[in-house]
Amino acid sequence: MSDVKNGNRNRALIVEDEFLIALDLEAAMTGLGFEICGLAPNAEEARSLAMNHLPDIVLVDVYLGGAREGIETARWLRDVCDASVVFVTAYTDDATVERIREVVPGSPILTKPVYPDRLAAAVAELAH
Repeated sequence: MSDVKNGNRNRALIVEDEFLIALDLEAAMTGLGFEICGLAPNAEEARSLAMNHLPDIVLVDVYLGGAREGIETARWLRDVCDASVVFVTAYTDDATVERIREVVPGSPILTKPVYPDRLAAAVAELAH
């Protein structure tokens, strides 16, 4: 299913510290035709997987291990790996949303629970 040569963006990395949510996101992205190149519970593992697999798109939880570490991780993944980012979060307070928009502008923000149709729309928005 690898069409990278044709310009299709089809490798996804999931950065989520709650394993069951990560599995749900993996199933949803697989259903959208993505090859999952890894599930990372923290920033360090996300960077390692990204460097080894160069994902096209990354789903990133804002809070990893109790800190807002996901936002900086997402910026790194976008800047270093040229990956598109979709944020997945339970925290949509003004300060968090403003920080996301400031650090990783243009990235869709999905609230948990993530519904497959909303995920599909966010991914399609990035593929434009």
